[in-house]
Amino acid sequence: MFSSPSPEENDRSSAASITLTDESGRSLPCYIERSLFVGDREYVLLLPVDSAIEIFAWYSDGEEEEAVPIEDEETIDEIFSTAEAVLAEQNLILKRTAFALTVAGELPSVEESELFTLEIEEEGAELEPEQLQLLATFYHEDREYAIYTPLDPLLFFAKMNDSGQPELLSQQEFSKVQPLLEEQLFDEME
Repeated sequence: MFSSPSPEENDRSSAASITLTDESGRSLPCYIERSLFVGDREYVLLLPVDSAIEIFAWYSDGEEEEAVPIEDEETIDEIFSTAEAVLAEQNLILKRTAFALTVAGELPSVEESELFTLEIEEEGAELEPEQLQLLATFYHEDREYAIYTPLDPLLFFAKMNDSGQPELLSQQEFSKVQPLLEEQLFDEME
């Protein structure tokens, strides 16, 4: 069955794209959402081509349940094939990409009952809660895992190096240029 792409998909297919690469050599294809210059340095705001996902393990102390994000490579290695199989049942392809796990394919419609609000506490920083949509759950070695995708897109800021390749900004670099980038974005919107 053939379906024509939505206007958003048409816009994306003609948008410039670039690939971020991590230290392990994994890549993350991204669309260039915005390109800004601060002085003679080019910065780009990048949106991954595929949807980012997060995997959580559920822990219970008998009274309360807590979802803990899985971030260590060893655990991801252990559960990857199971997560890949449950997502394949929804015609989603799990990818081990740089900086985040992603899925290719059409995400299901957002249903209020499938939303999860994640509140992360960090010292000295007030972060807004993040809303996540449940995609699938599975068990591995008697532990329940859940796969979510953020409702807000995952964005990356990078600078273009002298050879025209993107380099992800460190938190320290981003803090330095953030006011300048925000000022430029604000000026463009006026």
